[in-house]
Order: sequence, then C-alpha cells, then structure tokens
Amino acid sequence: MPGGRLTQQERRQIASGLADGLAYAEIARRLDRPTSTITREVMRNGGPAGYRAELAHRATEQRARRRAPAASRGAAPAPLPHGRDPEAVREYEEAFTTVLMGSGLPKMEARVLVCLYTTDSGSLTASELVQRLQVSPASISKAIASLEKYLLVRRERDERRRERYVVDNDLYYQSMMASARDIASQVEVARQGVGVLGPGTPAAVRLENIARYLDFVGESFMRAAEQARDVLYGGTETPRPAPADARADDATR
Repeated sequence: MPGGRLTQQERRQIASGLADGLAYAEIARRLDRPTSTITREVMRNGGPAGYRAELAHRATEQRARRRAPAASRGAAPAPLPHGRDPEAVREYEEAFTTVLMGSGLPKMEARVLVCLYTTDSGSLTASELVQRLQVSPASISKAIASLEKYLLVRRERDERRRERYVVDNDLYYQSMMASARDIASQVEVARQGVGVLGPGTPAAVRLENIARYLDFVGESFMRAAEQARDVLYGGTETPRPAPADARADDATR
C-alpha cells in the first residue's frame, strides 16, 4: 500500500531502478509510492551509489525493534502541541532531513536543524536535543559547531543561565548573505587568474566568463535576499523577481 512500509521486494525494485539510472520520481511511479518515500529510503540507506536492498531491509527491521521496547516500557508519549499527529510530524521531519542532506548537509547537522525548525520556540538546550534525537551529547556539540560556522544556528543564555541553540529569521538572512559573499570571493579569484594566465588566452577567457556569470548571479542573489527580507518577518507579499528583459538590461550595464 502507498502509505505502508516498504517491502523487501519493493526495496529490490528500488535497487534495480537505481542501477538502471532511473530518477527517484520514476521509481516511485513504478511502485505507486510518493517520491519523498523513495528519496528518504535511499538517502538513509547509503545513498544512490551505496544503496543495497537487503541491508536496507535489515536496517529498517532493526530500527523497528529498537523502537518497540521503548514504547512498551511505559506510558504513551506526551501529546504534541496544537493537536499535531505524531506520525505525520515524524514523517515530515524525515523528509525535511533528507532534503537538507541532499543539499550537502551531513546527517546529524540536518537532524539538529530540522529539530530546531520544527520546534515552536525555535530553541532547545543540548540535553533537549539529546533526548529528542536519542544521540550522544558529543554528537550534538559537533553538529552545533558545524551549523554555527555556516551561520545556521546561534547560542544564547536563558533566564536559568542554560545555553540554548536558536534558529530565527535573521539567521537565515545572514546565511544567505554569507553565501552571496562567498560568490563574490569566487569572482575575485577568477579575475585574478585572468591576469596571471594572460588576457585573451583560452584559460583566461574561461575564467573571465566564469567571473562575469558569478558576478551577475551574486548581485542578483544579494538583491533578492535584501528585497525578500521582510518575508522572513511576517510580510504578506512575496517580492517578485524582475522581468527577464529587465535582468538582461542589468547584465549589459
């Protein structure tokens, strides 16, 4: 069934589809499953190059066995706020984590970030993250240090002097601006290469074209981030990008 757990035969079909170079969407269509289910299954079990059907099936069974004793030891978990469906939230968090991993974020950093983003307060202590994610304090500490480097989380002290890890709207904006600055650095170093390799040479022309492309993309990226900043703070209208002809005019100036 589309909403049930993947069977061993389905996992073999996923492995076969990956070997044939099929996209996740096509594999999902053939299995009558959501694309997010296939993406999550592959990413949590070795990725496209490392996925093995039998190993993935055994790993899933082991995870199910680990969850079962925990559920049987005591009372049912406390209900989630706002009447949220725990299973739907768990599935969403896994899908969100898979998307972040696909963009290059390591798994633990992705899990921590998703945990913070899906918390109403937008902040948690290290012990709360340990409890929610069932990992070691060292894993949380390492993930937070990595996320801080990319301006994706920040630390603050609460009224009890506990250190809390926070995600807020301004952090996302700052992260976008940091990406724009990274692009600007690539433009600068590409243009340095033009002088070193000799203007007009094939290598220099290649670097100049790269610099011009990144310069345009970086400027557009930074302008869009500035224009859309109000959206992060509850703005009701999303700024629209400039028409294609206007962008083309900008590129020629």
